[in-house]
Amino acid sequence: MTLLEQVQEKSKEIHTDGYPMSIGELASIYKDGELDIHPDFQRIFRWNDVQKSKLIESILLGIPIPSIFVSQREDGVWDVVDGLQRLSTIFEFMGILQDENSQVLPCSTLVSTPHLDKLAGFKWINENKSLEIDNSLKLEIKRVKIDVKIVKKQSDKNVKFELFQRINTLGSRLSDQEVRNCLLIMINKEFYHWIKAISDNENFLNTISLAERLIEEQYHMELALRYFIYKNIELEEIKGVTDLSEFITSKMIKYAEDKDFDRVNEQTIFEETFRILNNIIGEDIFKRYVKQHDKFQGKFLLSLFETISIGVGKNIERGTLIDEANLLDRIKSIWESPEFLSKYGSGVNVTSRLPVLLPLGLKIFSNEA
Repeated sequence: MTLLEQVQEKSKEIHTDGYPMSIGELASIYKDGELDIHPDFQRIFRWNDVQKSKLIESILLGIPIPSIFVSQREDGVWDVVDGLQRLSTIFEFMGILQDENSQVLPCSTLVSTPHLDKLAGFKWINENKSLEIDNSLKLEIKRVKIDVKIVKKQSDKNVKFELFQRINTLGSRLSDQEVRNCLLIMINKEFYHWIKAISDNENFLNTISLAERLIEEQYHMELALRYFIYKNIELEEIKGVTDLSEFITSKMIKYAEDKDFDRVNEQTIFEETFRILNNIIGEDIFKRYVKQHDKFQGKFLLSLFETISIGVGKNIERGTLIDEANLLDRIKSIWESPEFLSKYGSGVNVTSRLPVLLPLGLKIFSNEA
């Protein structure tokens, strides 16, 4: 197949449309339930009052607003793929934004902006009429048009996920896991809440002991996903991986859509794994062991997480885990393993690291070794 033929074939999988819509029209279809901006995203996307006020300033001054991307569902409803924060800001300002419980949120209050310092204190509806947006300005706002790009329902089902990923990763505005969380909410909200609850497990959080910034970027959720993926994949699957982030995303989607993925059993093993590990050492479990000082020190090491947590988890699943009394000595012994020492550094890529570390962890923590 030539490049031209491949382009022609793939382009048939994507059906798009687009036209300008007024803010008034967008507000109307949102109130009618025909535009879904996923309130759950508000925890991930969050503009401050200055950013929100600058958007309203742009609308009032006629500064063009970037296009909104939506994906048409089978029921005809538009899922917002990109533009959620812009629409949320506008709808919150107008007093029609709903939270995840379908409760309407209060109108937002504007603050001073670079070109309109008089905006400070103004609201769409205000008991203090002197600080309520004038009716003529409300009409102008409602008439402002925003270009809407539509991925139609005839498109391949993965197109909207691919579009969302590209829009929100090329600009590096979100971490990989924040993008995945948004995808999960669109694919299977229940699975998103499941993985989020699991990643908030106290024993798990204590053992990984991440900096606050990494928690805010949802890296703990990524680590929980990695745990389930690495515990369940065949080693052959990882050998051909060129983009680990994409691999994690594709596996996440597969699990979220797989009705046979046994969440109850997986959660039980996960919780038991990190209960045991937290009881042994706690927050030092995934840090370097220095034999001469008989202590663990330094920062969280991903290679240790892969070796220890997956090794313990798989042995729990198989009923072959060594006695807990012997676990600490086995963990210390990792630092005497030539296999581990050759693969644990940050410069070792995942395709050469995991095929060594995963079997090593399984062996070290097995009572059959």
